[in-house]
Amino acid sequence: PAGKAMVCFGNMFIELPKTKTREILRQDQEELDEEINNLRKELRVKVNQLYEAQGKPELKGFNLNPMSAEEMKLINRILEG
Repeated sequence: PAGKAMVCFGNMFIELPKTKTREILRQDQEELDEEINNLRKELRVKVNQLYEAQGKPELKGFNLNPMSAEEMKLINRILEG
């Protein structure tokens, strides 16, 4: 709906149109998701390097990726019958 929303940026509150606010939040969430995924990928590499340096075998299953929300819905639908 049309209107304005109060948004906090740092220590300031700014009144913006709701559509603009929604777009800003969506972009921020996309950037955060991308950064989280990159950090997860880097972590996997670093853990494998650590295990290699300790002379331990590579962790099994550590390179698995989580299921998406859509995949989880399908799994639940199958399990429910």
